[in-house]
Amino acid sequence: MNTAIKSVASVTLGCKLNYAETSSILDNLGNNGWSISEIGENPDLIIIHTCAVTNQAEQKCRQRIRKIIRENPESHIAVIGCYAQLKSNVLEGIEGIDAILGNEAKFDPAIYDDLLDAPESSRMVSITPASSFEKVYQGYSLSSGEGRKRTRAFLKIQDGCDYGCTYCTIPAARGRSRSLPSGVILDRAKELAAAGYREIVLTGVNTGDYRHDGHTFASLLRKMEKIGVSRIRISSVEPDFLDDELISVVAGSEKIVPHFHVPLQSGSDAILKAMRRRYDTARYRDRVLRAVERIPDCAVGADVMIGYPGESEEDFNDLCRFIDGLPVAYLHVFSCSVRPGTDLELQVRNRERIPVYPGEISRRQNVLAELGKRKEEAFNVRYVGSQGAVLFEESRKAGRGMFLCTGYTRNYLRVSVESRTDLSGQEREIAIRSLGEDLILVGRLLS
Repeated sequence: MNTAIKSVASVTLGCKLNYAETSSILDNLGNNGWSISEIGENPDLIIIHTCAVTNQAEQKCRQRIRKIIRENPESHIAVIGCYAQLKSNVLEGIEGIDAILGNEAKFDPAIYDDLLDAPESSRMVSITPASSFEKVYQGYSLSSGEGRKRTRAFLKIQDGCDYGCTYCTIPAARGRSRSLPSGVILDRAKELAAAGYREIVLTGVNTGDYRHDGHTFASLLRKMEKIGVSRIRISSVEPDFLDDELISVVAGSEKIVPHFHVPLQSGSDAILKAMRRRYDTARYRDRVLRAVERIPDCAVGADVMIGYPGESEEDFNDLCRFIDGLPVAYLHVFSCSVRPGTDLELQVRNRERIPVYPGEISRRQNVLAELGKRKEEAFNVRYVGSQGAVLFEESRKAGRGMFLCTGYTRNYLRVSVESRTDLSGQEREIAIRSLGEDLILVGRLLS
């Protein structure tokens, strides 16, 4: 094996879990003699971590892969992650890719060593069936780049999903639900706290489904409260896991922030049933209302899917009315992609469910985006005139010797302030004065 120092750079596409895993992969390579580089520095290897959640995500992956190959002709290219796991045959048709690694092989540092030593004409493909996945690999992601202040870190606690929603490829890409031992998670969290990170975001495919050696997600959170960070945030939680125990843990905590991202997908009971979601609108409403009633200043965000095949105008109107009556702080709106290999694809192929016309999907998406903007504005305006702590993540020079610093409150409100110093990595008390552009709150420092 070549003993010269090898350099590696990475590009990550998709979810926070991918970012957490990329950081873990780079950390392992660094511990095995690699130097971590940037793409513009002509690295020996470029790892491209891909996403396959929608058709659009796959298209963006292909475009980015081709661009990176074109601009880095001397680098080896390894494409990893969910798109590699599900569409290795498509990737094999792209000239310039040297390795295609699925969601198990991507964690093996020896594979990347072998890649650099392999003959130039060879291509390495390593795809293990997701049905055989047993181990869950550690992952963490640091929100700030090298040389910047340390603020947020994403910490993976779980992988895979057992839910079997009709439209979803996650079980095929990542396997069944599996969780890391609580001791491993706590040790890594302590390391991140000792390194100066102020907030840890717990992430996974189905985070609330955490279970290992008798520990549930709620009991893990109780242990996490002993970690020396200011904030612990939950990346996302399915409605059926937003139960009274979890709400009680967050309500009684000084560290777990009052913020839940709770996927909704549809506000029509008929569509939720067709999707095989594990709740109806009444249960979703009950969970959200309980959370905002029990937890002061609780912010709830929701994912909403538009254009599920068979979604009628009545279904869409039910969705809009449902969201309009919910105390949600923001929406993430996206259109449905019929993914190959899913039950939904089979239903569409057999004409059991008829796709919604693309122009109608765009119209509905615009209507819901406008509704989401109104809900977010209404939630943010409630806090004008209030005071609270902001963890600042970014600062840029704004002229007159001042910095424009932006960060987030505990309940995920984005706030900007002017300061004479760079506040990145600091948590400071502020007073919110007004609602500015792009729904960002404008504040002033109290000290």
